[in-house]
Amino acid sequence: MKLDGERESDEVEDRRGGVGAGGGIGIGAVVIALVAWYFGFDPQAVLDAAQEAAPPPPREAPAAGAPRDAGAVFVSKVLASTEDTWGAIFQAGGAAYRHPRLVLFTGATPSACGTGRAATGPFYCPGDEKVYIDLDFYRELRERFRAPGDFAQAYVIAHEVGHHVQKLLGTSQKVDALRGRVSAVEFNRHSVRLELQADCYAGVWAHHAQRMRDLLEPGDLEEGLAAAAAIGDDRLQRQAGGAVVPDAFTHGSSAQRVRWFRTGFDTGSVKACDTFAAVRP
Repeated sequence: MKLDGERESDEVEDRRGGVGAGGGIGIGAVVIALVAWYFGFDPQAVLDAAQEAAPPPPREAPAAGAPRDAGAVFVSKVLASTEDTWGAIFQAGGAAYRHPRLVLFTGATPSACGTGRAATGPFYCPGDEKVYIDLDFYRELRERFRAPGDFAQAYVIAHEVGHHVQKLLGTSQKVDALRGRVSAVEFNRHSVRLELQADCYAGVWAHHAQRMRDLLEPGDLEEGLAAAAAIGDDRLQRQAGGAVVPDAFTHGSSAQRVRWFRTGFDTGSVKACDTFAAVRP
């Protein structure tokens, strides 16, 4: 990607470098844990609860003139590109685009959706409208999933921002309202369509980023398609040594993810991303 000279987003929150997973434990929690132990309760449960409830530790500002790490700069520029793209699309539709924040963390961190952990991968939390990512996921994307390249990394961010777009448009709320009103299998199918739509929205971003700023280099699109294929549910199930079970999909098959990302990229149209109206997702 050609990001030299591109602006960085003001919406990046860096929580890396703190002590522990998501914050330290106060002395009060330690005292309560000791009291719990005295009365026969499990003190570890108290400490675990305090750990999850603790706010993230303040991060020291870098010294004046100190270089920022390349990973933070990269995600900040990609996020800024999504802001510009979706801002223009919403404005053309007569609406205002509200920027999400992107949180960088290491290991684990609190969110409005519960404790976010690196093991679960990047995610978007609609409760606080933040995208969470441990940058070590990019190493896993490159080494475990065999999907290298900067555009593959950008696709990951664009997919999560796609979930933010779904919240702003009310799509994710409609799907969530089905919980408990339809069978678990049917609800899961709607959830998969929601994920595939986020893939399509990632393609829409790439289409407009290329048209507006000429950000893509030869091979970038192929990197994005490879990343979409690498994290398809059927491929992940095979890698885990099990059978392919479509009813257990969470994000869609490799072919579905590639097709919808490509649909968004080829058309640049939000309307073309209606995965819920499609006969087959």
